[in-house]
Order: sequence, then C-alpha cells, then structure tokens
Amino acid sequence: MSSPFAQIITDNDLNFALNLCKQAGELVSNYFYQGVSVTLKTDQSPVTIADQECELLIRNRIKEIYPDDAILGEEGGDSFGQKPNAIRRWIIDPIDGTYNFARKIPLFSILLALEVNGQIELGIIYNPILNDLYYAKKGLGAYKNSELIKVSPCSNLNSALFNFGAINRIFDHNLTANFIQLVKSTYRQRGFGDYLNFGLVFEGKAELALEIGLKPWDLAPMAIIATEAGGKFTSLNGVNSIYEGNCLVSNKILHQEVLAILNSK
Repeated sequence: MSSPFAQIITDNDLNFALNLCKQAGELVSNYFYQGVSVTLKTDQSPVTIADQECELLIRNRIKEIYPDDAILGEEGGDSFGQKPNAIRRWIIDPIDGTYNFARKIPLFSILLALEVNGQIELGIIYNPILNDLYYAKKGLGAYKNSELIKVSPCSNLNSALFNFGAINRIFDHNLTANFIQLVKSTYRQRGFGDYLNFGLVFEGKAELALEIGLKPWDLAPMAIIATEAGGKFTSLNGVNSIYEGNCLVSNKILHQEVLAILNSK
C-alpha cells in the first residue's frame, strides 16, 4: 500500500504535524497488532498504554520544536496555564476511538490540531491501519492522502446520506424526536462514528455528520478540514466552536435546514 504522506504541502507547521502523526502512527500500529488492555479513567472513558505513550511522544516533540506553544491533550491535560501568553495551542487526541482500537477494530485515528488566537488553523486525522490521512490548513484546502477533497453539491435533504455517532448520547441530549425526524428526512443513514463519520462528508461521499458528547480534542481537526473542504462545522447552537460538546458537519448547503430540525421543539 502506498504511503498517504507523499507530496506533502510545503508548509513548516503542517509538515511538522504530518511527520509527527506518522511517527505516532507507527507507535500506535505496533500496539494495535499486539493487543492492549483497557482501563477506565475517572470519567469512565477507556484508556490504554498506547493512548498514553502516543500523546507523550507528540507532546515531547512539540515541546522540543515549539517550546513557546501551549498543549491541550486528552491524557495530559492543558498546559495553557503554564504559558498564559501563548497565542498558539496544539490540541491532541492520541487515539480517537479507543474502544475500537482495543478491540482491534481498525476504525480509530490520531487527531492533531493547531489553534492560533482561539481559531483552529490546522488539523490532521490519521488512521495508520487503513492508511487514511485527512489534513487541512487555513487557506490551503483539504486533502485526503495528498488528493484535494471537496464536499458534496447535494442540495436536497431527501437525497442526503446522514452519518451519526453514539445514539445513546443523542437520546441523552433530549434529541430523540429531532433525530428521528432527521432520519425520516434523509435518504440513507449510517452510524459509523468517530473519524469516518466526518471523513465521508469531507470527501463528498456523505452530506451530514452529527456527534454529541465530545471534547475539544475530538472536534478540533474536524472544524478546519470541514471548512477547507467547502463544508460547514458548527455546534448545534450554530456557533463555530469546538468547546460546546457537540457538532454538525455538513456540505454547507444543507446546514441551516438540518440545524432547524435539530433545534425544533
């Protein structure tokens, strides 16, 4: 299988981040094939030694090359308090989809993003097992495996493919009726979850992706890749923020119509 890292865009931050994700992917792949045990954190989310070592690798490399930048990671917390004057912050999810990873289901990814003055400027999604690499930087477009990608031009909701994450979180968010209405309004629905939910929208193979109950590190790369692919990323309140715990990613054309359904009473 050819490397997805061929013909990387000439940009120092992006090249650094892509090469770092490649290194992290090699570490994670070794653990994936040999198998790992899972423990539960205090919030009951799963974690493995692969999550911890992957984030440590990424953190250490960022500190070495960009010592003035802050770092926010799922496993290591936020260093922003130690660098209150930092205008740049790297956001890390070492393994998004730990549950899949631990069960040797190859639907997981390494997520890395760069936030500058509160705005996501760069984002990477990398699945080293399936060789899926999505990336974008502000103004440079969105790519999958070095190929430029664009969202779908679909303008009819009844022709749209609707992806969603964990249904229990959608129901817990009191969106049961809204979710059912959206299911009935769309042509097909798929519950892929994790990065694939979003990746198919970025590539124009689906029109909508809904996720509830997530953290900033789950969402940071999605915001910039969606935008650079010509799509739209917002919270369910319509705000372009990775800090509201939920998101709708769309081909942009259908975004407001879907938000109206999700917010209807």
